[in-house]
Amino acid sequence: MARVAEVQRQTTETRVQVRLDLDGTGIYRVDTGIGFMDHMLSLFTRHARFDLELNAEGDLEVDGHHTVEDTGICLGRAIKEALGDKRGIARYGQALLPMDEALALVAVDLSGRGHLVYDVSLPSSRVGDLDCELVEEFLRALAASGEFTLHVRLLSGRNTHHIIEAVFKGLGRTLKQAVAPEPGEDRVPSTKGIL
Repeated sequence: MARVAEVQRQTTETRVQVRLDLDGTGIYRVDTGIGFMDHMLSLFTRHARFDLELNAEGDLEVDGHHTVEDTGICLGRAIKEALGDKRGIARYGQALLPMDEALALVAVDLSGRGHLVYDVSLPSSRVGDLDCELVEEFLRALAASGEFTLHVRLLSGRNTHHIIEAVFKGLGRTLKQAVAPEPGEDRVPSTKGIL
């Protein structure tokens, strides 16, 4: 069964379209209008080995908040929809990801409960055209809409670009593990019978 989802969201502030294939090869075509965000989503996709087509148009003349948050909402929904009933998946994933001096710990539980724990201090308020506080907003929207628990903790780092890159690469590696099929398993990975 193909684990593919297409999600669209249109508001008075944004229009976002996402097509996601969890069993891809890391091919991406991403355009949010925010160059640094596009770079991070490309890294995420490549390290997750998902295939992602994502187009977001937003009120960037105001700021990037609506575009980044709605991108997280749509990507989270796509992950949730592509997983279906989650039968046979690993459910959990974790990565300890270095990027030069930066070291990020990222862990996920595809629990059916959206929750973010974010312990990352960023030295700069901007990288390129991205307001750095939007990294947390993106991750919160992603976890809430995807209905999974996500922990992100910075263990070391001084360069804001490196820190954010470690987080996004770690997120990709972590979700790659969590969505992977468990060999020989066809049940939902929960004693409840649902996730």
